[in-house]
Amino acid sequence: MLQYDDLTPPERAVWDAFPEGRLVDLRSGDPEEDDAVGGPAWGAGRTVRAEVLAALLLGANAARPGAVAALNLTGARIVGRLDLAGGDIAHTVHLASCRLEETVNLRGSATRTIRITNCRVLGIEAQMVRIEGRLELSRTTLRGGRLALTNAHVSGELDLNGATLEADGKWALFAGGLVAEGAVFCSQGFTARGGLRLLGAQLSGGLFLGGARLANPAGEALLADTATVSTLELTDGFAATAAVRLRGAHITNRLSLRGAALGEPGAALDLARVQVAELDLTPALAPPGGIDLRSARVEVLRDNETGRTARVRLEGLVYTSLHADDAPPAVLGVRGVRGEPGVRGGAACRVAWIRRSPGYSPQPYEQLAGWYRLIGHDDDARLVLLEKQRHRRGTLHPVARIWGRVFDATVGYGYRPWRAGGWLILLSLIGTLVFEAHTPTANKKGEGPPFSAVAYTLDLLIPIGGFGQRGAWHWTDPAVMGLSYALIAAGWLLTTAVVAGVTRSLNKT
Repeated sequence: MLQYDDLTPPERAVWDAFPEGRLVDLRSGDPEEDDAVGGPAWGAGRTVRAEVLAALLLGANAARPGAVAALNLTGARIVGRLDLAGGDIAHTVHLASCRLEETVNLRGSATRTIRITNCRVLGIEAQMVRIEGRLELSRTTLRGGRLALTNAHVSGELDLNGATLEADGKWALFAGGLVAEGAVFCSQGFTARGGLRLLGAQLSGGLFLGGARLANPAGEALLADTATVSTLELTDGFAATAAVRLRGAHITNRLSLRGAALGEPGAALDLARVQVAELDLTPALAPPGGIDLRSARVEVLRDNETGRTARVRLEGLVYTSLHADDAPPAVLGVRGVRGEPGVRGGAACRVAWIRRSPGYSPQPYEQLAGWYRLIGHDDDARLVLLEKQRHRRGTLHPVARIWGRVFDATVGYGYRPWRAGGWLILLSLIGTLVFEAHTPTANKKGEGPPFSAVAYTLDLLIPIGGFGQRGAWHWTDPAVMGLSYALIAAGWLLTTAVVAGVTRSLNKT
């Protein structure tokens, strides 16, 4: 058991100040010497044993009447392991510009606000901790260990602004099941070497990673599968050299990647099965590893050209509203409508976006066409569905592909039925000119209507023609006879295509 007489002068100062929560400042006043991360070694005059701090926090020196006990220490070298595991700590802790040479152990403890700011720490083990207040590690460097908050509960904010986490393993922040009622801030120069693991975390105040830089050679930069977050911001130059994975996450408000720089070779964005009210997919650099939106459900999806040109997976993506933030109202043949930013970008641009997804899936086309129909752009919806059929054609048997090309050329798979009229006019003109230049032979002399090149051509082209020309005249010239047979075949083909096309068009629109 600690005895007061055994304490060093710095430890006695801390001991005496604790009952009243007074600050003990052991700094020299020289900024270079007082640098907790990169400054020179500190001697005995600034050294405090961790066991002394643990004893105070666990009740060794009771508070005085009329005062609030607290640990408030600046500029100290803390040696030994600060072990508070399982403790019930009724006092706030503020360590500033300190060097903690070993790991802080808070496993299973219940405590109030903890502030470890501008310090150097080996690591913090705080699994299942209960903090009634906030946990602040702003501008603190964790070097060699990790920040472990598995199944921890923080009733206030978790502040990691400006912090540096340099883990010696795969994870710099190991916080699966973390519950934070306040916001989690990891911005203002926050950097991590090692991933942030937030599987199943519940962050009702949001997670803010604006400008953060994450690197994890051993795995994902951010892993937050099935997490529940009110707002998630990966903005303002946020950069990751590995994958950002949010599979199955539920984001009740907004997920933003506005201005994110995901251009590193290992960067990827996995949003499969995510549910989000608003997705702002407008990065500054698209991830080379692609964007996975399979089975995601989005109320409002915003994107830009950078986001659209990334390799994507869109199978099962469902959205209610679609907006492009970087295009003028009229582009790529789509009518611009004032007050409707959702139509910007153009149907052709959106089709190119879908075609960047590997393989063929009809659902992304149907989803996009449904969006265009919803906002009253039926022409664009038909264009999207036409492109769907063209994409599908590449997956068919060669014979089916040939028929598909014919169907496309004649009536545009039913979405361009007017093309059949153009073909009929062209073939009628060709037939009329050829037949007028030649003399036919009557099947029965003196019977039947007089020959008319126009009527004869129409009789051949229309399978159920009733002009009486086809049965009254025939040709002896093989070339002309061949043309007549070709017109009969073309008539049947066009008629079949028109009927199928009109049926498809009526069913789809």
